[in-house]
Amino acid sequence: MKVLRSVADVRAWRASAGRVGFVPTMGALHAGHTSLVERAVRETDAAIASIFVNPTQFGPNEDFAAYPRKEAEDVALLENLGCAVAFIPPVAEIYPPGDATRVTPGPIAAPLEGAARPGHFVGVATVVAKLLAIVRPDMAFFGQKDFQQLRVLQTIARDLRLGADIVGCPTVREPDGLAMSSRNAYLAPEQRRDAVALSRGLFRARELWEKGAREPERLTNAVRRYTDGPGISLEYVSVADPVTLIELQAPADSAVVSLAARVGKARLIDNVLLGMDLADLR
Repeated sequence: MKVLRSVADVRAWRASAGRVGFVPTMGALHAGHTSLVERAVRETDAAIASIFVNPTQFGPNEDFAAYPRKEAEDVALLENLGCAVAFIPPVAEIYPPGDATRVTPGPIAAPLEGAARPGHFVGVATVVAKLLAIVRPDMAFFGQKDFQQLRVLQTIARDLRLGADIVGCPTVREPDGLAMSSRNAYLAPEQRRDAVALSRGLFRARELWEKGAREPERLTNAVRRYTDGPGISLEYVSVADPVTLIELQAPADSAVVSLAARVGKARLIDNVLLGMDLADLR
């Protein structure tokens, strides 16, 4: 596996790589990332993963400096998975001196994480647009756990004609249901036990849906009953249209139930998609 750190080197490699699958990451790789890389390896001629902790998507009081960084371990894992290239650029390679252009997503980026973290999706959209322009992949793979991010990126790839198929992949979970996340490393043992209530609440909403429940308020209340505990500070529960992320006010044929909560110093997000497959969103 090649470790490349410059745009020029990535473009030189890309010129003869065939059909390319791309997995952008911020490192601290876990089984969720592994599943994305495995799919890229399986479905394309060559897989490339980037490791770049993107400064523009962190707010002033967020965890950019503390975000886990494990480059040597990540590189070894990518090599074992059959990845052809690890792209690990310095900040100046992605944001060179004088860089001032930003990609502002449309209405799909406004609610939920967009409201909770102002400017976050401008940073995400900008860095992913840059990475797609550098790598020029045929397919790029993103996890369902960051569902709004997935929809934002699918939207900008379509609107800006970026040429990559943005593929959503199912959330990978711990055996007890907690969604895999690099931020799970922040959880103390007691907090880790508290955090599983997030997925349990979402699974309860899914059970109700499978039994015929369609009322948004009923699904929201089911999640809140599980997550109303002393160790969890719930920021929001949403029942929205999966395509637009507009909150549902009445029963619908499909929905995405999502939440964000703080458990200790970790801010965790999760969701379940109901009445629709991820492939329908491509």
